[in-house]
Amino acid sequence: MKIIISILFICGLSFFVIFMSLLEPQNFLATEFDVRVINGFTNNSSLPLVIWCSSKENDLGGRALQEKDDFSWRLRTDFWGSSYNHFVCTMKWDERRRRFDAFKIPRDIQRCGPLRKCSWLVREDGFYFSNDEVNWKKDFSW
Repeated sequence: MKIIISILFICGLSFFVIFMSLLEPQNFLATEFDVRVINGFTNNSSLPLVIWCSSKENDLGGRALQEKDDFSWRLRTDFWGSSYNHFVCTMKWDERRRRFDAFKIPRDIQRCGPLRKCSWLVREDGFYFSNDEVNWKKDFSW
């Protein structure tokens, strides 16, 4: 009898989770992340860093960032880790151009830390990542 009750409970709980995730996927077990891209160039007052970011479902548009300017957005992941949470940014500065994953599941779920902050600092020598905007680690070059 206890086994049957346990099986019914597990099945009921499973159906509840599936029903809730289909009914309101954007709110069910969702986690918010803050993504920020900062122009960390030391002397580019005459030549801005141009950035354009988008996901499959959301085009955030483009910006021209002067020194110390930033481009930031908040996103919400769903229970299933859908692809619309994969944000790609294209950066252009002078003759240099680079496309990179600004936020990608599953890479950034843990990497962005308990504050869920994913920050990028773009410098002349490359792209740096931080989850606290104090400790920066170079991720890749131009």
